[in-house]
Amino acid sequence: MWSNSAMSDALGQRPTRIRVDLDALSHNLRAIRAHVGVPVMGIVKANAYGHGLVPVARQLEAQGVDQLGVAFVEEGIALRKAGIATPILVLGGIFGPQVAQFIVHGLEITVSSLDKLRQAEAAAESLGRKAVIHLKIDTGMERIGVHGYSAGPFIEAAVASQWCVLKGIYSHLACADDPASPMTLQQLERFEDACAHFARIGAPLPLRHLANSGGVLHFPQTWLDMVRPGIVLYGVLPDPASRPSIDLRPALSLVSQVVYFKVVRAGSTVSYGATWTAPHDTRIVTIPIGYGDGFPRALSSRGQALVHGRRLPIVGRICMDQFMLDLGPDGSAYNEDEVVLIGAQGSESIRAEDVARLAGTIPYEILTGLNERIPRVYSGG
Repeated sequence: MWSNSAMSDALGQRPTRIRVDLDALSHNLRAIRAHVGVPVMGIVKANAYGHGLVPVARQLEAQGVDQLGVAFVEEGIALRKAGIATPILVLGGIFGPQVAQFIVHGLEITVSSLDKLRQAEAAAESLGRKAVIHLKIDTGMERIGVHGYSAGPFIEAAVASQWCVLKGIYSHLACADDPASPMTLQQLERFEDACAHFARIGAPLPLRHLANSGGVLHFPQTWLDMVRPGIVLYGVLPDPASRPSIDLRPALSLVSQVVYFKVVRAGSTVSYGATWTAPHDTRIVTIPIGYGDGFPRALSSRGQALVHGRRLPIVGRICMDQFMLDLGPDGSAYNEDEVVLIGAQGSESIRAEDVARLAGTIPYEILTGLNERIPRVYSGG
């Protein structure tokens, strides 16, 4: 039974909606825990990968997730305002004027340089409250963080800090989605070398976390003290090279309905630019979702959708709010018939990974691109 206080309103407003199966999310969390045997930080940044920030965080908290991870302080504040009490780490680099907000809302801070450490200390002292921090070590991403080979003074300053509580130290894997890449073990070695500095100065080792979704799937050496699954938590593989080593269930379906039917004569063109021409008389239906909702325009005359359990081609350019499907000369569909863009119908299914491949991108972009114009409805939980 689909459940959401605004569900009937949302369905009344639009025939297009995202369905999120919270029980699938719980299943994936249990499967990941059983696989790795260490605490789990559930990553809910970017609107929980398009699944809905607050509902997903509430479900993970109800399942006893050890920690949550977001990208920006604004996401963390939204969770606190929604009543989420689970520890939350903000993974992105901090912006000086915002540092006090981390502390006020009980958010854990990624400290990625000595200068950022000093900013956290100053904000904590001014508030009279200690800041909880995780040190970011750059082992090869070259994004944020102190290089592992020069992390000694950084670690020593954090250990000696009077106003910062050092909870964790972490890095991010650049190539773990590919189990054949040698870079992951190189990054692990660099990270372990940086962490060895704690023993050299006689300081206790904080919580070490390194494994993202690819690390969880392919590299048990990287599991350490906690893992940070992102896309696999939602039942989606991060890369075509990834191995499905865990029983995962996709939590998101994207569905719509037929809103228009017409017969198109042979030689007629469909949609902007007249890029697709009907080779024969055929039947075309219009579906009310487009790139304005985050459904990729790159799927024009490439993507597919399911109607009555049949896989049908998208024809012509995807518009901002609509696109067209070709039923073929003998196909049939009626207004309000269900159309599945991501998910299962009958014996057929279209996964986010399939959509990404046809659009020439990655599943992350497909999921996070589905914007708030599409209502979300939830089941389970």
